[in-house]
Amino acid sequence: MSKKGYWMVMLTVTDPEGYQRYRDAIGDAVSSFGGRYLVRGGQVTNPEGSEFDRQVVVEFDSYETALSCYRSPAYQTALQNRLAASTGHFAIVEGA
Repeated sequence: MSKKGYWMVMLTVTDPEGYQRYRDAIGDAVSSFGGRYLVRGGQVTNPEGSEFDRQVVVEFDSYETALSCYRSPAYQTALQNRLAASTGHFAIVEGA
């Protein structure tokens, strides 16, 4: 059985309208790969490191699926909106 894959994202939104375009565009990409949002905003405390105003964790059935979703044409098109509208960190992680 393969391990799950996760998108772990910490961002500061610099252009709310542009970020909303990104959010609107990624729904189909994430759902078509079976992605499930575990964390999407909410209250946060950063006891170590940088402060970001937006945290997101998306779970996929496998690490390979998480990579495939990120690399998909639908996500890559939407990604341009996120890059223009935010700064931060995005990691794809294999988990338990």
